[in-house]
Amino acid sequence: MIGLLIGRFQPFHLGHLDAVKFALSSVDELLIGIGSSNRFNEKRNPFTAAERKEMIESSLDEFTLGKIRIYYIPDVDNHERWTYRVDEIVPKYDVVFSNDEFTHTLFGKRGIRVISVPLKQREVLSGTDIRVKIRDGLDWSGLVPEGTKKVLLKINAKGRLTNL
Repeated sequence: MIGLLIGRFQPFHLGHLDAVKFALSSVDELLIGIGSSNRFNEKRNPFTAAERKEMIESSLDEFTLGKIRIYYIPDVDNHERWTYRVDEIVPKYDVVFSNDEFTHTLFGKRGIRVISVPLKQREVLSGTDIRVKIRDGLDWSGLVPEGTKKVLLKINAKGRLTNL
């Protein structure tokens, strides 16, 4: 069975890592879609798709890497068209993993099964909050996998977020 998990991963944090593990407990292979892949250097989307892919890949062990494939999913202007655009980019999948209500609705309208991912410490593990902590020089390193931390330090995420 093949699953699909789409997220912006701005940045890839421990909640996302748990979502990947949760999805892989139900499927043989997981397609990971990096959403808003055409957006970067913005307050809401500061990191490029390639940087986010590096965060994901550097945060997973070799066994897990062997069970995933990563795809870039750009934003489109038409929400109803978005799921069809996803299908043009990724191979056929059996189930979608998401907590986003809108994603549930859009895929659900097409009769595609959507499984909710249990949220881990949602009050702490929020990409928005992590970006604010990085920008403000607060402690954020315990909220992301080691691989993500290395990428964020390498690209000077604090500098980028401060200048947005």
